[in-house]
Amino acid sequence: MAAALPRAQSDAPAEVGPEVRSAVSRGLQYLALSQNSDGSWRANGGQGSYPVAMTALAGTALLASGSTPTRGRYWLQVRRATDFLLSCTQPDGLVAVSREVSQPMFGHGFATLFLAEVYGMEEDRGRQRILHDVLERACELTARSQSRAGGWLYTPDSNSDEGSVTITQIQALRACRNAGIAISEDTAARAVDYVRNSANPDGSIRYRVSSVGDARPAITAAAVAVLYNAGRYDDPIAEKALAYARRTLPVNGSGNGHHYYAQAYLSQALYQRGGADWDDHYSRLSRWLLAQQRADGSWMGDHVGTTYGTALGLTILQLPYAYLPIYQR
Repeated sequence: MAAALPRAQSDAPAEVGPEVRSAVSRGLQYLALSQNSDGSWRANGGQGSYPVAMTALAGTALLASGSTPTRGRYWLQVRRATDFLLSCTQPDGLVAVSREVSQPMFGHGFATLFLAEVYGMEEDRGRQRILHDVLERACELTARSQSRAGGWLYTPDSNSDEGSVTITQIQALRACRNAGIAISEDTAARAVDYVRNSANPDGSIRYRVSSVGDARPAITAAAVAVLYNAGRYDDPIAEKALAYARRTLPVNGSGNGHHYYAQAYLSQALYQRGGADWDDHYSRLSRWLLAQQRADGSWMGDHVGTTYGTALGLTILQLPYAYLPIYQR
């Protein structure tokens, strides 16, 4: 599972042209320069800092460039991000900075995913053991926090659920399973059922399984991505949800204020499907992203901040490199 070193410019995937490579390079440099001395990133905009979530998302974007904790241009930033997130792990397994975030399950999910990808790349046996222990406890915390309906909400003890938090936990569990961490089959199956049970007749996915008729295009796109992560490529619900997401999420801005979020997940789903639909989507979305990039290499994403926007923009643009198991076909 170890990631390869970044490809040479001449060896880039066919859909990644020179302008995209330049934009990616500038975005990666922005993240490298904006990392804090403790290894974290903050949102750099919006109304909160979200250090665990932002560090995990930024670190994942660096991993998607081909850097690992020991190799590649951004190995040091990856290593420092890993150390920061390890330092945030609580005794009960929750990855959180409690003094800054009162609703930590988003960050916990993103951090667990990032650490699982790092674990598959780590070469030092001592650090492998540390990561394995942290990931085991993180997954146990996730399993204990699952609601009766099969989803998750903002805090571990809420015993409630909604779609976007549930998506982060499912994808984190899948990344851990890819890395060889034991995952409860019951937890995973109930989570997938939660997503499927949230589907409306028109293909949309609801914000919450109990909110009958409520349609959320951004969560619909995310639902397709995690159903594919679960191997449900031919699931009729996934097919209808993808068709709905493509109808309601144009590349030039949508998602009820969650455009970067929606396009990150829709792009994952279409990349895993491949073919002409992916080629067309990537071509149009990459042009839109290039037009939105700021002079310093960043993107402002969904009013959350430039760390968030840059991390998701880079994740989308680097999907064709296929360095991360969680996003691979």
